[in-house]
Amino acid sequence: MKLAGKVGIVTASAGVGIGQATVRALAREGASVVVSDVHERRAKEVSESLKAEGYKAIGIVCDVSKWDQVESMVKQTLDAFGRIDILVNNAAREIIAPIVDTTEENWDLIMNVCVKGTFFCTKAVLPTMISQKSGAIVNMASVDAYIGNPIGECAYCSAKAGITGFTRVTAAEGAQHNIRANAIAPGVVPNPYLEKVYPKEVLQEMENMSLFKRGARPEEIANIVLFLVSDEASYVTGVVINASAGLYWSP
Repeated sequence: MKLAGKVGIVTASAGVGIGQATVRALAREGASVVVSDVHERRAKEVSESLKAEGYKAIGIVCDVSKWDQVESMVKQTLDAFGRIDILVNNAAREIIAPIVDTTEENWDLIMNVCVKGTFFCTKAVLPTMISQKSGAIVNMASVDAYIGNPIGECAYCSAKAGITGFTRVTAAEGAQHNIRANAIAPGVVPNPYLEKVYPKEVLQEMENMSLFKRGARPEEIANIVLFLVSDEASYVTGVVINASAGLYWSP
């Protein structure tokens, strides 16, 4: 198994989507995993289901935009497993509104979860990774970091662009400690949350814009995470991988 003996935290991993697919992929490859989510009941349910399948897992409730909760999550992880090798910053929020209708409250909500949450979680795990002289961080960006989407995603697009820049800085600072940081920029990945946020016709249009004429399955994105946190990607850092099936062409 690629990740035997490793410990990984995946934020927003209790819902049906990239997060849960990722935490399950890490567990299947031998990692002890932390199912972190703002929904306590769901986090416990997913972690219990993983344990029932024979994997090592704990569920921790955490709002990544709250520093005290992030600190507590990291402490609980260290208390349970003794180390942290992998962090997947997957938590995000999205609200559709044109610039003129975007409230300060909604702007702050998206920035706090996407950007501040990524910063908080990274800041919290780095001391442990630095002391271990190893670690792998994967941040979930989006093709919306590059596309000026006209449907009303000013805050989300800005937040995801911020994540790409933060990823490169983390890679630069982490290199001397053998810590790698990369990001993934998925296209549309259909899931119940997105179906609440986007009109059905918009989701369908985005799927049709990809060369495969479909959205990605969560497991397809999770497999990229699995590669990036494994030793197979030992010379890969500071990279944003475009996973949009041609919806956007990386420069």
